[in-house]
Amino acid sequence: MRSILLAAAAFAFAGAGSAAAQTLTPEQARAFVVGRSFAFTCFEGTTGAGRVFPDGSVAGTLTLRSQGLARYVRLPPNTLRVREDSVCGFVEGMTFEPCFTVVKTSSTTFRGTLAGVDGMWCEFIKEGAERPVVASRRKAKPEPTSAVTAQSSTQ
Repeated sequence: MRSILLAAAAFAFAGAGSAAAQTLTPEQARAFVVGRSFAFTCFEGTTGAGRVFPDGSVAGTLTLRSQGLARYVRLPPNTLRVREDSVCGFVEGMTFEPCFTVVKTSSTTFRGTLAGVDGMWCEFIKEGAERPVVASRRKAKPEPTSAVTAQSSTQ
């Protein structure tokens, strides 16, 4: 559960700008991430991809290393919250609300780390047009047949 929350909270707040590592304020991070998609890998092997919504909810896929199967995950509104100078995650039933440090590592990547615990982190990569399409709902257009192709097949 901590991995899911760490991934969701760090996922929600990443930054853009120069390529140098930069710790982001929650406002800078939020402005960059909301509505965008990111793939992630965490310290203990959890992987996934998802999107953060303006209401603090998160939706995407999650694969726990121990289980090996991708699962669709949707965390409700207000899961991700700004608390003073921190980005925090709230999940019903947890005894505390963990907060995170967000460091931009390039113009398309960032690292989210559990505040005060450098060993618990997730790396995020912005998904974009350069990424190959693995599925589409649109039907492929048929290739036009030229007169040359039609003639050579009849001979």
